[in-house]
Amino acid sequence: MAEFKKKATDKMEGQVEHLRHEFTGLRTGRASVALLDQVKVDYYGTPTPLKQVATLATPESRLITVQPFERTLMKDIEKAILASGLGLTPTNDGKLIRLPIPPLTEERRKDLVKVAKRLTEEVRVHIRNIRRDVLEDIKKAQKDSTLAEDDAKKAHDEIQKLTDTYMAKVDDLLKKKEAEITEI
Repeated sequence: MAEFKKKATDKMEGQVEHLRHEFTGLRTGRASVALLDQVKVDYYGTPTPLKQVATLATPESRLITVQPFERTLMKDIEKAILASGLGLTPTNDGKLIRLPIPPLTEERRKDLVKVAKRLTEEVRVHIRNIRRDVLEDIKKAQKDSTLAEDDAKKAHDEIQKLTDTYMAKVDDLLKKKEAEITEI
């Protein structure tokens, strides 16, 4: 019975962590180097994450700086940032690329909240699928007579409680992200 709960817990926790990671990429009014996690730079023909070819920093609340390890990458980094769809405009002084974070418009805030809700719903679906798969495993174990009916019922109830707990965690993450996005 414990193996079913452990399997479900591990997978559901993985989904919550995935959502946290996705939320770091959602732009709020504040500068965060996590915004650039998805940016890939053409490094000698290979798409390489920006943080592997440059030092990223946030010296101010509305500014990200990018200092390439090689100056020859300046143009490639600028192109990658412009192509990323983040809505950031890089300024280059020859040594450092500055990314001012513009304040979010009301319309953009609403769009970001919609994106956060969509990501959250995807994670909810994954958690429900994990629950379904584990419950099928429990039924199979019961059918194979390796799990008593009472134990199967207890395991079923435990998995449902676990699912409810993780759904609450996901909802809490969404509430916090919504508050962060709508904060002016």
